[in-house]
Amino acid sequence: MPRFARRIHIPAPAEDVFAWHANDGAFERLTPPWERVEVVHRTGPLAEGMRATMRVNLLGPIAQQWVAEHVDVKAPQGFTDRQLTGPFSRWEHQHRIERDGDESWLEDAIDFEPPLPPLGRVGMPLVRAKLARMFDYRHEVTVGDLRGQRRLRELTGGDKRKIAISGSSGLLGRTLTPYLTTAGHEVKRLVRRTPRSADEIRFEPEAGVLDPADLADVDVVIHLAGENVGDGRWSDAKRARILRSRVAGTRLVAAALAEHGPGKTLVSASGVGYYGHRGDEVVSERSEPGDGFLADVCQRWEGETEPAAAAGVRVVNARIGVVISLDDGALGKLLLPFSLGLGGPIGGGHTWMSWIGLQDAVRALALLAFDPRLDGPVNVVAPQPVQNRDFARTLGRVLRRPAFIPLPRVATELMLGRERARELLFTSTRAEPTRLQAADFVFQHERLELAMRHVLGR
Repeated sequence: MPRFARRIHIPAPAEDVFAWHANDGAFERLTPPWERVEVVHRTGPLAEGMRATMRVNLLGPIAQQWVAEHVDVKAPQGFTDRQLTGPFSRWEHQHRIERDGDESWLEDAIDFEPPLPPLGRVGMPLVRAKLARMFDYRHEVTVGDLRGQRRLRELTGGDKRKIAISGSSGLLGRTLTPYLTTAGHEVKRLVRRTPRSADEIRFEPEAGVLDPADLADVDVVIHLAGENVGDGRWSDAKRARILRSRVAGTRLVAAALAEHGPGKTLVSASGVGYYGHRGDEVVSERSEPGDGFLADVCQRWEGETEPAAAAGVRVVNARIGVVISLDDGALGKLLLPFSLGLGGPIGGGHTWMSWIGLQDAVRALALLAFDPRLDGPVNVVAPQPVQNRDFARTLGRVLRRPAFIPLPRVATELMLGRERARELLFTSTRAEPTRLQAADFVFQHERLELAMRHVLGR
């Protein structure tokens, strides 16, 4: 029977490695963004006999149900996932954890039989290549998470926290939530509907609905909700929604936390758009705000947190850069033309872009939530911003495609509208993560190419 195995050293005790896999969110953290897998049903936490039903997209709209069962569960030595029904004739995945002093080794070993043997054996090299790509991603996430969560334990003394997150279905929220739950923290979602479970809190900014009592036992609110600035043309109505969604929601959260006063923390999203167009100037958290629509939005957005700060709540304004992700944002929109060899710099290619890898973004937000030394503005960006021409060259290199076809400025203005193109593509912001670095935050992806290769599995 074919076998695939990967072994990696992890700078964490075996107990921590096992607990990370056993906590809610591990499956979500381990699923690469290019794999379209959805958990349909679970029968409980990691334990002997627990089953999970998943929907796996095989090709385009073609999907298949995969039912797996946990067996041989022994803490902290590991466990085995066994396919009951699914795309393989047989699949058994052993997770083995070995002690190495205060650290450990993790081995993933998979015994499998492809579908339709012996015809399935023809595609064996493809299966092995896909598994190698997947486990490169999984192991990088596992090591990064356990390293980051060790820092969180040092800050909390090992205490578990209760965190409420708005925008939990967005790019950052749906990645941050499992990162926190795999560390053992409890997450409540602020939702714009009647709550369906105990881990949801009703939050309707337009109607002014958020009961301060619902936040009484919450330690931290991470406020990420807001209209997506990258989708749709910027009509007057769209601009109004962008501003209103941030102002109204932040005002409501800040007022609710202000009723509880000291002891609470608010991490409120903002953006490096705060600095406006600065050319080649390097900006830090001490820099003055800039001009333009997004700069004005960010100033209003951050200003709405002041009532919470005045009441003694620790408030952090996370000025987030362009997040490198396959699902959303700049990379997701550029992937198709660049994959076809039609990519290149936009305009003259001199615009500076302050970016951050998705995994570093969520780990930085968690640090802001737990580190009592941090308040006020914090730039959530990687330490090596790039110009647009370098972004294009890097993406072309990762995809192994040429990336020299320029997109003239006039063309982007016709496609996006003049103001949207100017604000999103030609506002040059060269921000540095001064305060994150002073807090000893360790970036997993300091270089853009590493962040791209991680999310694309290249």
